[in-house]
Amino acid sequence: MLSRVYKSLIGPQKLLLPTSSEVLSSYLRQCQEPPWTSYFVKYSSINDDQWGNSHFNWKVGNSNYHILRTGCYPYIKYHCSKKKEQDLSLEDQFFRVIKVINLGLPCLAYGIAAIFLIKHKEIVHTDKGDISIYFLYPENKGSLY
Repeated sequence: MLSRVYKSLIGPQKLLLPTSSEVLSSYLRQCQEPPWTSYFVKYSSINDDQWGNSHFNWKVGNSNYHILRTGCYPYIKYHCSKKKEQDLSLEDQFFRVIKVINLGLPCLAYGIAAIFLIKHKEIVHTDKGDISIYFLYPENKGSLY
């Protein structure tokens, strides 16, 4: 019963999209586990299963990444740095509180600015189809900075 209500709220086509975590893992694998990366993905392109997470560990292959993530409508922004696993719960809570205190307005402004600043697009291959991700400029894959 509840699953029918949920499906009717998000629409059946939304369930066919890859999750944000699938896009994240696929891209990091596709780039052969780079030292870092930073990209935007459109909310409309994914099923957001990482909602509410701001700073967390993410394992892909032999690597652990510290993920900084924020919603900046119409995008979600990811910054990924390869680092040893740490307890990031305090930082995660801190970033959430900051977003609530400022009502998300800086995040919205960042998203609107990103519409005009994005200059590069790449395709991420997932089991549920190809997804476009966006960059402010093309990255030099494998560079440390």
